[in-house]
Amino acid sequence: MKRFMNTAETMVAESVEGFVRAYETFLVFDKERKCVRRKHLTPGKVAVVSGGGAGHEPMHIGFIGRGMLDAACIGHTFTSPTPTQIIRAIEEADTGAGCLLIVKNYDGDVMNFEMAMEMVAGRHQIEMVIVRDDIETARAGDGRGRRGVAGTLIFEKLLGAAAEQGMPLAELKRFGERLNDRVRSMGVALGGVTVPQTDRPTFALGPDEMELGVGIHGEPGYSREAFCASDQIVSRLCTTILNDLSPPADARALLFVNGLGSTPPAELYVAYNAARNWMEERHIHIARSLVGTYVTSLDMRGLSVTLALLTDEEIGLWDFPVATAALQWEGDR
Repeated sequence: MKRFMNTAETMVAESVEGFVRAYETFLVFDKERKCVRRKHLTPGKVAVVSGGGAGHEPMHIGFIGRGMLDAACIGHTFTSPTPTQIIRAIEEADTGAGCLLIVKNYDGDVMNFEMAMEMVAGRHQIEMVIVRDDIETARAGDGRGRRGVAGTLIFEKLLGAAAEQGMPLAELKRFGERLNDRVRSMGVALGGVTVPQTDRPTFALGPDEMELGVGIHGEPGYSREAFCASDQIVSRLCTTILNDLSPPADARALLFVNGLGSTPPAELYVAYNAARNWMEERHIHIARSLVGTYVTSLDMRGLSVTLALLTDEEIGLWDFPVATAALQWEGDR
């Protein structure tokens, strides 16, 4: 498969370096080049740190900056960063108020972030929030529970804004845990992922098939079904999400339609329109929206729908100014 790269072995390092150089007003490497951090840290605030394998760009490095992350570390493609990288990110970002780690619920990520926490426990105050927004893993019966997928962006935005406003570490931890009950995502794909190191798709679909419940590491979903029109696909996703969340009457929500890598913007907006119509017909008030390619699975031809039930205070945190490579806005929205 043809790619704009030099070698599969150097692709991640060269890509991250290019990203940092392209957005040098927001972020810089640490001296050892083990992590990327916010260019101008704010003394006295809790540091918010995340990370994961490459292949999900612009998450996480695209969310470093004012109002979101203070640092992030990137592993090889679909592979957790090492404890050494995570420790370096903590050391770079913590200005004295402690550090909150936002971690997607994958075995490798959780293990390595927990190991890093233990290794710096005597030098830094650390708390961790594990994101569990995915619906379909729990159905698969593999015992791992819900994965952290596109909803991770919402955690990073809200917790980053709360930290920017001065929320202390213990309260940020409690806030993040509460969010896990109110954020749900579900993905669908029309094809698998081609990992540069192997150059073959993680799963193959026929011309009239689609995969429901896919993850962001190229994993197949829980159900392979006949391809159908966009409105029907989105209805399947939204039905599953709403059944899982069981929102109260007239709930206020953030609706996020995310591209998984190779889905054109026009198709994402078709999906958003269908999702919004579906939600509003069921009296879910869409107070805020986000549409775009933010949490990817390399070149996956697919999308995900995320619904977050938010309080007025949390909507205010979403609106709080943000200045990162991938998200930027000022003041009330």
